[in-house]
Amino acid sequence: MSAPDRRALVERGDTLSIRKQCVLLGVARSGFYRPPRPANDDDLGLMRRIDELFTAWPFLGSRRLTTLLRAEGHAINRKRVQRLMRRMGIAALGPKPRTTTPAPGHKIYPYLLRNMAIDRPNQVWAADITYVPIGRGFLYLVAVIDWASRAVLSWRLSNTMDVSFCVSALEEALARFGRPEIFNTDQGSQFTSAAFTGTLAAAGVRISMDGRGRWMDNVFIERLWRSLKHEDIYLKGYADGREAKAGIGSWITFYNLRRPHQALGNRPPMTVWRAGITGALDDRVVDMTLVLRTSLDNAGALPTSPQPPQQHALIA
Repeated sequence: MSAPDRRALVERGDTLSIRKQCVLLGVARSGFYRPPRPANDDDLGLMRRIDELFTAWPFLGSRRLTTLLRAEGHAINRKRVQRLMRRMGIAALGPKPRTTTPAPGHKIYPYLLRNMAIDRPNQVWAADITYVPIGRGFLYLVAVIDWASRAVLSWRLSNTMDVSFCVSALEEALARFGRPEIFNTDQGSQFTSAAFTGTLAAAGVRISMDGRGRWMDNVFIERLWRSLKHEDIYLKGYADGREAKAGIGSWITFYNLRRPHQALGNRPPMTVWRAGITGALDDRVVDMTLVLRTSLDNAGALPTSPQPPQQHALIA
């Protein structure tokens, strides 16, 4: 996680002092009191193009992305590409010493899915965060999916990489679709936080985390991001958070209920989930209107990089 994202985790009024929180998160205290400048239009344009290239070829690192961008006529060096990739929260999918940086002191759980046959709904759920370019900025999107059926169980948009929007998505999925036996994530600080792992532990869910550099450990949600971006986000070019909320919600509804999935025998994901879950939710009836409902937490009509006083504006 980049320094700006870690600074977003610092909160006034916490039981820990601002100074102590900054020390634990490894960020400069001065950065908390002096917010970073908004991204300029040139940065935002490059970030959108980096996201397009990265989504098409997720194995590309900063060196190759720099080469491709230069070939397209962009005057850019590798250090700037690295800085923008850190801000976007992306890293090349491939073996390397470390892909995500958990916050200091957070417990890392072992990976539990190796050689496991995952063949039924609510056996394994997974979550991940991706970057969504919009208008004059960007948002972050988190989703919870059922591994066997590929169904999207909940999702949230946020203009910061804080913990709360991830916990909110998790709580919604647990409330509406029961609970999985195992929940798998990467080692990002949102997922290793006490708030997130504590919610899973309280629900009696076993926690699994990808190994460092093991991008294949969560490959199904990576494929979801690719489909969402190529089939919706890049085609529509959302202007703000409200448009993104409505558009992404419509696409997820289509994906869950109508979009044929080749790996599922050309059945939609939610059809597979419902067929496999019959009787497994204590005889409760799953109301499909719940699947159609969408929500947006901490993601205002303005993107992540507007003028500083508007950075945390919420959509009413």
